[in-house]
Amino acid sequence: MTGRKQQLLKRHRRNKRIAMLMALLVMVALGVFVAWWWVPLLLVAAWIAHEAWFADHLFYSPEDDYHYDFPAGTPCLLARVADGQLRVDGDLGDAETLVLELEVTATWLGRFLDPRVLLGDDRQDLERRVDGLRYFNLSGQGDALRAGTLRLRGRCCRLGREGRLFAMSNPDYAERRVMVIAPHADDAELAAFGLYSRCAQASIVTLTQGEVEAERYRRLGLSAQSAAVLKGRLRAWDSLAVPLWGGVPQSRCVQLGYYCLQLPTMAEQPELPVPSRESGEADIRSVRRHNPLQLPGDADGAPTWNNLVADLAALLERFRPEVVVTPHPELDPHSDHVASTRAVLEAVQASAWQPQTLLLYANHLHDNDRWPMGPANHGIALPPAIVALPADALWSPTLSAETQLDKAMALAMQHDLQAPPPPKKRLRRLIQRVLAGRRWPATGEDEFFRKAVRRHELFWVRHL
Repeated sequence: MTGRKQQLLKRHRRNKRIAMLMALLVMVALGVFVAWWWVPLLLVAAWIAHEAWFADHLFYSPEDDYHYDFPAGTPCLLARVADGQLRVDGDLGDAETLVLELEVTATWLGRFLDPRVLLGDDRQDLERRVDGLRYFNLSGQGDALRAGTLRLRGRCCRLGREGRLFAMSNPDYAERRVMVIAPHADDAELAAFGLYSRCAQASIVTLTQGEVEAERYRRLGLSAQSAAVLKGRLRAWDSLAVPLWGGVPQSRCVQLGYYCLQLPTMAEQPELPVPSRESGEADIRSVRRHNPLQLPGDADGAPTWNNLVADLAALLERFRPEVVVTPHPELDPHSDHVASTRAVLEAVQASAWQPQTLLLYANHLHDNDRWPMGPANHGIALPPAIVALPADALWSPTLSAETQLDKAMALAMQHDLQAPPPPKKRLRRLIQRVLAGRRWPATGEDEFFRKAVRRHELFWVRHL
């Protein structure tokens, strides 16, 4: 987590405490004029209302416009909503990634229920109280749009009558040699299972063991250090074993064994070994024994930035990817994710092999912990961009129902996504199910089963 997101969370929690204190004072004041037993009832009602409608981590105003720029020359067509259908002025050509910019305003009901837009056979949800420009993903709906039969309807919101459609044409990157960079075990599956499971020449490189936050393994009678070691071993195993479910053999999967949340520190002092925060280990070779090849970091096992960059450069030369899939450095705030892409770019400069394209993904956001919003198995609208991001093209391949189920099962195999949610979160979900109409998938209880198993995967395209 970056310093910016830590500050946003700190401010959010401070404001929540202030609001709760003010509410408590109001309740106590009311208790002077009404029967005392009204006070605890009102407190319980206020808490239930908070859990149902105000518990989301939303660090911007829902009335803010999103701001997206696309590369110069991207076709931009006038789109009109008429009689519940979307009509476009102009030719879409062979564009497969279609993004609709449209003004959306929540109705009064959209302050308590999640506003949603129905796009043909898809659904994309928005923030409560939304009132601004939003960007909808119409990828996979091109045939209906060209035929003028794509239905567009709002629920708990009103749609603008005119908007803009951005039409982007990409090759099918699954037909290229692809390397997926995963800062932690499960990042490759969350972002790109649909892509790599279609790719004949995919390789997956996981940078860290993911050994931190191992409290639940202490229930096995282990010390904090031993629990972290066990978790690191399990997640390292996941990073090598789970991709086989998507057709990637172990011979094309590599676990580098660096330590979770330590990549930024390594980057600041490239020659200094940075051991694990929790396991006490300082030799990355402890989880490398199943790797299919020797790497520069195997010489001394030191967890240094120089070794990480050298390892990645060697892997680029070994697998010769045309496309590298890696976290979006401006959009994904997780500190290990930002550092991972930094390491990739340094490795590209040091390597004799030069990939042609970066596909960037975001498994986390600064501003909205629920994105992608709405239930599983629906589309992915573009994420909040209150300040414009670099003007990248987008590529958003669609996943069949069978692939979505396979992706959910791949996530279910990940040890870090198997922990049951705490009682407070279970109660919150029950309240939101009853009062706010939210639903969670049957495939798993972790939030990523809702957020990651979708009709689309979404990548930002940068050419090197």
